[in-house]
Amino acid sequence: MNNLIDDQEKALQILKNKGEITIKELAELLGITTEGARFQIMKLDSNGLVKSENRSKGRGRPKQFWSLTAKGHSRFPDAHAEMTVKLIEKIRTSYGEAMLEEVINATSADNRANYSRQITTNDSLSSKVEKLAAIRDREGYMANAREQEDGSFLLVENHCPICSAAKVCQGFCRAELQTFREVLGENVEVERVEHILSGARRCAYVVKEK
Repeated sequence: MNNLIDDQEKALQILKNKGEITIKELAELLGITTEGARFQIMKLDSNGLVKSENRSKGRGRPKQFWSLTAKGHSRFPDAHAEMTVKLIEKIRTSYGEAMLEEVINATSADNRANYSRQITTNDSLSSKVEKLAAIRDREGYMANAREQEDGSFLLVENHCPICSAAKVCQGFCRAELQTFREVLGENVEVERVEHILSGARRCAYVVKEK
């Protein structure tokens, strides 16, 4: 029984990191049979954690792609979500937007100082992006980075542990992007190309030298 539960949790992790996926692909990543993967998906589906869509990719019959539902995404922690949202609303109503902006700026300054201790100006761009991804991954963003064919880098965050806070105050997202730009250096361009708050399943940033 524990192995079945473990496979379900692994399946959720895979779907969170990979996005939509076929049962055959899931089976390969789990190291189990296709029927075993189908069983896990059906269990997750019965609990409302996944959804499917039939779609054609090229020629041939349509394939069934599986992805997480909103309930499935909620299985991944949103750090102290309810308390954070209440604090934001309390600051906003009691002290105004200016004070809330000060809180965001102070948090950003702490993050910049922390990141800058680990990412130096002497690091190559590749090293900077890899270190930033590692830091963000430790902070719960399920982050990774890779170099693209054009020489730029793609920094991906498959989860946002402060999503609830960001929904009620998008200043956090603005400050986060600015922090990346300052930490990676003035000769580096950082562009957010996917955004969870805009409906994407993840946040993604293209990083390249100017």
